[in-house]
Amino acid sequence: MKLRTLVLVIGILLLAVFTALNADEILRPTTLNLGFSQAQAPLGLVMLGVVVVVLAFFLVALVFLQTSHLLELRRATKEASEQRHLADKAEQSRFTDLRQYLQTQYQETLEREQTRTAQDQAHLKAMEDKLLTTLEQTANGLAASIAEVEDRLERQIQKLEQKKSAT
Repeated sequence: MKLRTLVLVIGILLLAVFTALNADEILRPTTLNLGFSQAQAPLGLVMLGVVVVVLAFFLVALVFLQTSHLLELRRATKEASEQRHLADKAEQSRFTDLRQYLQTQYQETLEREQTRTAQDQAHLKAMEDKLLTTLEQTANGLAASIAEVEDRLERQIQKLEQKKSAT
């Protein structure tokens, strides 16, 4: 129980006990001046009635304030829920956009890699062809050089044989 409610209940109980203990004095009639006339009534009962009316007024005001507070709280909770729902949708949309962006980037990267691989393979093929051509030319040059050396050796051998036979 809240402190405010507890104080209110204790106050009402104290008023009821006071009224019960002083019931004879509260109900004794007296002359009351109403400003424009006079009347015979028990002053204690009139004052008790005023207190009860004021207490009832404050209780009604309290109920009204509590009700308006609860309605405002319900409205704020509903708005917060709607805002949370909108934020969740926006977040989900951002995740979807991010996923699409990443997929696009992945596809572009994959295409660049494939293009680069094809270029590298073409470059390697050209280098291989160039290397084979160079090797073939080198082999032909070596074969020609070896053939020339063989021809010289054969001529040298023939000259030596001719000199041997001439001597």
